[in-house]
Amino acid sequence: MEHPYIPNSAPRVKAEMLAAVGAADIEEFYADIPESLRLRRPLDLPAPMRGEADLVRHVEGLLDRNTSTRDALSFLGGGSYAHHVPAVCDEVNSRSEFLTAYAGEPYEDHGRFQALWEYQGLMGELLEMDVVNVPTYDGFQAVATALRMAGRVTGRTRVALATPIDPALRSKLDDYLRGAMTIGGPLEGDDLAAVYTAYPTYLGVVDPKTPEYVAAAHAAGAVAVVGCDPIGLGVLAPPSSFGADIVCGDIQPLGIHPHFGGGHAGYIATRDEQRFVQEFPSRLFGIVPTAVEGEYGFGDVYYDRTSFALREEGKEWVGTAAALWGITAGVYLSLMGPAGMAELGEGLMARCRYLMDALASVPGIEVLDAGVPHLKEFAVRYTGKTAAEVDDALRDRGIHGGVVLSKTFPELGESALYCVTELHTQADLDRLAAELKEILA
Repeated sequence: MEHPYIPNSAPRVKAEMLAAVGAADIEEFYADIPESLRLRRPLDLPAPMRGEADLVRHVEGLLDRNTSTRDALSFLGGGSYAHHVPAVCDEVNSRSEFLTAYAGEPYEDHGRFQALWEYQGLMGELLEMDVVNVPTYDGFQAVATALRMAGRVTGRTRVALATPIDPALRSKLDDYLRGAMTIGGPLEGDDLAAVYTAYPTYLGVVDPKTPEYVAAAHAAGAVAVVGCDPIGLGVLAPPSSFGADIVCGDIQPLGIHPHFGGGHAGYIATRDEQRFVQEFPSRLFGIVPTAVEGEYGFGDVYYDRTSFALREEGKEWVGTAAALWGITAGVYLSLMGPAGMAELGEGLMARCRYLMDALASVPGIEVLDAGVPHLKEFAVRYTGKTAAEVDDALRDRGIHGGVVLSKTFPELGESALYCVTELHTQADLDRLAAELKEILA
């Protein structure tokens, strides 16, 4: 069926495209897409709107159905966080010289390269690591890439998961590592390329055994990869302090708004060792002397490892990066400084513990892992009502509750993951506890 907005929907054009790539039909063309991801039915789309005004009215109607975290009290987290974003972050990243900069070279884009170099330096200081990449698309991509790096470094093919991870991240790993590495098994063995641990875990726990997982990786001759939320490193010891080889994650908490699924960018950090640096897929910027004595510039480091230089023989693929978010995170870190990050981390942990204690006193709620530290998230189990019922009841009262975990972590029972940030006041936390007490009564 032809569509007025999609030129390649015409049967003749489809046939020409299939012939050009040597595929017999659409099924062969999409053979690499798992069956679990296939819709197997037409998309539920409205009839094409030929008038611009009609289309604008329709889209605005869809957008009006959204309730943002500014319009309701929200305790959602699980990978996308409503932290405070200083106004200057938005001011800088909306400037045309940053917003429109794409892939210029040093002679034409010196300022952008310096901004990214500054970001790398600030992240390196926060992580206590030497080398930080220009951001990947998101934190999931950073983790997947870090594990592929570990496979190339060790020549091995298995990844062991030491802590619970986001189910969506697991889906990404299954896809990106497919055919090259397997996931699962013990934290030992001659085939072990990497041990991956999240810090904090997806369920919010700052696992005191994390250094043990790193030690187990090294004992097996594997690479210790730690996925870390950088927002807590003003108060938590950086993974490098207990021997992590590769630290990775998402910089969205660092001055970037949640964007309906966007606003994400991934970082990868290592020590300045050739065996790691030569495996980075993305661009790295360094400060170098120019032809003029005493003058310095900013340009690519170790360029010949990238797909820009080697194309299909490069270390994975260097394409569009989330560089604008890297610049934004650099602005945020420069504003906060070490004292600001420490104050922020202390406030997050204090608020989180306050809400944990408040909800633990509500009949019908069990706070999970209450005896260990948490940064800003924690899981609860409900009795008497399902997590979905509680979530619906909170929404009716103008509150976004925790992320429902009942389907993704069925072993936890009727559970949800709550997130607290510096934007929550004590009154907000008390209100949530009071509303839950009424709902579960």
